[in-house]
Amino acid sequence: SPPLSVSPAADPAVISPQDPTLLIGSSLVATCTVSPDFPLKAEDLYWTLNGRRLPAASYATLGPSTLSVALARLNGSRQQSGDNLVCHSRDGGILAGSCLYVGLPPEKPVNITCWSKNMKDLTCKWAPGTEGETFLHTNYTLKYKRRWYGQDNTCQEYHTAGTYSCHIPKDLALFTPYEIWVEASNRLGVAVSDVVMLDILDVVTTDPPSDVHVSRVGDLEDQLSVRWSSPPALKDFLFQAKYQIQYRVEDSSEWKVVDDVGNQTSCRLAGLRPGTVYFVQVRCNPFSIYGSKKAGIWSDWSNPTAASTPRSGECRQQRSPQNPTLRRELKQFFGWVKKHAYGCSNIGIKLYDQWRVWLQKSHKTRNQV
Repeated sequence: SPPLSVSPAADPAVISPQDPTLLIGSSLVATCTVSPDFPLKAEDLYWTLNGRRLPAASYATLGPSTLSVALARLNGSRQQSGDNLVCHSRDGGILAGSCLYVGLPPEKPVNITCWSKNMKDLTCKWAPGTEGETFLHTNYTLKYKRRWYGQDNTCQEYHTAGTYSCHIPKDLALFTPYEIWVEASNRLGVAVSDVVMLDILDVVTTDPPSDVHVSRVGDLEDQLSVRWSSPPALKDFLFQAKYQIQYRVEDSSEWKVVDDVGNQTSCRLAGLRPGTVYFVQVRCNPFSIYGSKKAGIWSDWSNPTAASTPRSGECRQQRSPQNPTLRRELKQFFGWVKKHAYGCSNIGIKLYDQWRVWLQKSHKTRNQV
């Protein structure tokens, strides 16, 4: 037969139901009824789903110009815009179409976590539930309000820190608890998370420490000195800070972390390999802001800063011929510090005295001295 000529005044056919929403595992019987204006019979029709022709065994003729198709145990939609169920004429012409939305209602969002960058804003992220995948377009809306003032506010800037996140850039109050929750909705229902209560002062993070410098410690072959500046954005606020350092050799992806830096803004790394390039990063945890009792949130790591330790024997010609016994004892002392005084502990006379006690107890070392 010749290609179908469609009159703009009438639709060639109608599919029922039109654009249904169904739970996964549901069955559906859809019908295609050709308009009386078109000389087509039921036997002139066939069905496709997402472009694939459905088997004739699933068809049934319900009238001279009506053909049905039965779909059993439907899987989730392949695309969030719906699966395309189409009724065709024998020559391949499209008579009508319907979108099948097959999926699950949303689950209650969980694991809401928030942080404030320098006390100027608030970013929150969450997880979409234990399963997450609904196979339907699901909207997530972050809502918040000051605890005692009642008016709901809706976050506007989504996907700023990942798929399930939102950013509130301004107009946030300090010293006031906020209630925060997430609403998830799709064609099959609505789910609301538990309410999280927080104070901005308890979730502050900051920019990474700035001005990170790494340098050699004279001609010591196994040490590097690291120093940095406090985060400038918080300099006018009453807070404490603690720092962490991580470092790695140039040809490795494994970072070693120094945890006990405390609130110092410098540290000496010991026990390094001579003649080796190291990359060093520092991060900051501001806590006890205006007396907040929460632990604080670590910043991102600073950009890597590189430096190399001296090669073995590299600078010996420049050394002045000083007391060899003193040099040997200092080398023993720093070796003991590396082994017994973890991390960046301050080196003082008390630590030196501890070393002398250890030295006296070591028969081998006493013989060397």
